Order: sequence, then structure tokens, then C-alpha cells
Amino acid sequence: MLPVTDPTAEEIAVLTDAVAEAGALVLTYFGHSPETWDKPGEGPVSEADLAANDLLQSRLMGAFPDHGWLSEESADDPARLSRSRVWIIDPIDGTRAFIDGKPEFTICAALAVEGEPVAGVVFNPVKNESFAAIRGCGTTLNGQRLIADRIPLFADANVLSRKSVLKPSKWQGDAPGGRHGYVNSIAYRVCKVATDRWDAAIALNELSEWDLAAADIVLREAGGVVTTRTGAPLRYNKQEPKVEGLVAAIPPLHGEIIARLVPPEPATEI
Repeated sequence: MLPVTDPTAEEIAVLTDAVAEAGALVLTYFGHSPETWDKPGEGPVSEADLAANDLLQSRLMGAFPDHGWLSEESADDPARLSRSRVWIIDPIDGTRAFIDGKPEFTICAALAVEGEPVAGVVFNPVKNESFAAIRGCGTTLNGQRLIADRIPLFADANVLSRKSVLKPSKWQGDAPGGRHGYVNSIAYRVCKVATDRWDAAIALNELSEWDLAAADIVLREAGGVVTTRTGAPLRYNKQEPKVEGLVAAIPPLHGEIIARLVPPEPATEI
């Protein structure tokens, strides 16, 4: 019998319910001065991050104890590397925005099978926006189908990124010339490309797999393309769960962005 590579109905149901429950839990902390602290070299974290992580782990691993687990707020367990089905979680993506009382954070959860996301949910509980995708079944926003089928010109492309991404030194020729915006959650930025307001999300810094896994399948199932900053495809559940930048856009704009970005400096050995 061939292994089941698509998500099962039970996996989808548990994933959907767990993310909704985690969103409701996080809202009980939002705007109420939750306890916060800094993780050295990683930025802020709050008690809400840990509470949401515990809830998601209890629900998802409780239902599927043989799956692997990779989360920003859990100690990495190398046992995940031997599992074909792995939950990839960011209990709060955009913690800084959450702490500052800005509605720009999301709860992100994906199921990856053999390194590829096959189901994902990105939920902004403040705005009650739930982006969900299943491989081969498309993407929805609050149950309504999303299709990213516009064809923007590079010169007019509306981009979500840090301002530094659009510096002339980052581009061979002009940078995209449309509207520019930014929200703290990288997953939320990628999901917004699946709507009709934004054409691309670009990040030139190193990211983590949990930042992208759920948003990756959301945009790809809507018709977009998600790669590293150099155009390489993304694979998940790697031993070192890092991603070298991001270009998320709809074709053919995605290819134009990759072609026009200045390549990263090659790593130098010390």
C-alpha cells in the first residue's frame, strides 16, 4: 500500500479546530499587558506565545502522537527528522506586534509530509481572518475561495517588505514601483499576496521554517509562487530549519523579482 501523502479529513479537522482555539486563547492576553521577555538573539516572546504553543501541541500531538513536531516555542526534538508527517508551528508570528497591541500577528500551523506542506492555516484572531489551504483543493479566506490571478507589471507591483528591501542597492535596475507596506507577521504578508491588494512579499533576511510553512501552501494553492530569495524551492523539516530569504508573488512577477534582485553576498569562511 502506498503511503498517504495528502492530509486526512481527521488531520484537517483537528488542525482547523486547534488553530481556532489557540486564536481565542491568544485574544484573552491581547491588550492586557501579558508578561514578556527577550530570547537572546531572537527577539521578544510572551506568556501568550507559550500558552498557545502548549495548546496546539496538546491538541495536535495528542491526536497524532506519531507525527513530528517543530515549533518556534518548543525545544527542537531531532526525532522529527525520522517522521514523514510533521506539524510545523508558530504559535504567534509577529509577537512584537502582539505585544504592542497591533492587529498584525497570526497563529500559524501546517502539516508537512515528506518535507512539503500539504495543509496549513494562518489565523489573525483580532481581524477574524482565517486563511486555509489543502494541497490540491485551493485556498480560502473565511471559507471563500481565493485565486491570485492578476498579472501586475513589475514597475507597478505592490510589495510588502521592510523598507530596506527596496533600497536601490538591492536591485539591478529599479525596484518595484507600486505601493509599499509592512506588517510584522511574515506569514500574514505572504497570505495577503493571495488577496487582490498586494502582489509580492519579499524578505532578504534569514527566516525559519515555522514562519513560512502554513503561508507557503496558502499562497501556492491560490496560484502564487513561494521560494527563497534566489528562487530555490522551499523544503521543510530540515535538520537546520532555516530559509535563506523569501520571494512570494504571483507569476510571472515572481520570476522578474528573482531576476532583478542583487544576488546575496557569498558566505566567506573564517
